[in-house]
Amino acid sequence: MIALVTGASSGIGEATARRLAREPDAKLVLVARREERLRSLASQLGGATIVAADLVDADAPSAVAQAVEREHGRLDLLVNNAGAAWGATFEEGGEQNVRRTMELNFDAVVRLSQALLPLLRRSAPSAMVNVSSVAARVARPGAGAYGASKAALAAWTDALALEEGGRGVHVGLVLPGFVATEGFPQRGLVERRLTRWMVARPDRVAEAIVDAGLRRRPERYVPRPYALAAGARLLAPRLLRRIIG
Repeated sequence: MIALVTGASSGIGEATARRLAREPDAKLVLVARREERLRSLASQLGGATIVAADLVDADAPSAVAQAVEREHGRLDLLVNNAGAAWGATFEEGGEQNVRRTMELNFDAVVRLSQALLPLLRRSAPSAMVNVSSVAARVARPGAGAYGASKAALAAWTDALALEEGGRGVHVGLVLPGFVATEGFPQRGLVERRLTRWMVARPDRVAEAIVDAGLRRRPERYVPRPYALAAGARLLAPRLLRRIIG
């Protein structure tokens, strides 16, 4: 199995790479900006193809696709995990913050997927997993740009799953809530007994990614109870706005 993970130098991406490395005959392609960290991770995993790239760069998708073609000639699993959040209200961040968030969290995913879809189709049955967020279903103040980018990703994933299923390419979606990572330790939530359950570890998200990819599940929330919040938005939007606000 050839599996490619973006954002692999830390957090969910690193945890996903470590989890996939345990699969029989797995060979990994690790993509992120920080080359030294990729090399260190590849060494710990017993070897991997690494591609140091900023996915918003115009030539990044073709560079990644060429590396996969050159080193492996096929692709069985694509995990679109790379993303970022710049917290700001619309008044504070304006259109510029929305655009830069969309550029990485949505546009870059679309461009990379377009470059790699021929390989996925050729390797079918294969899979793509897009890492969205609970914010795609339930937006929060100060995170509108992030929520919009992840909502776009979720809707596009749903459509792509229908379009590519007939070609043997499964497209799954993972929607994490709060995750304790290097950049976002979530200390405030973790230290409180009532909110500790809301925070997942990266390895739990990695397992959900395996579910959505290798086990071909259509959608996974992490932790699972976050699905209730998504349902509440449909059934009681006024109440949910009052609670979040």
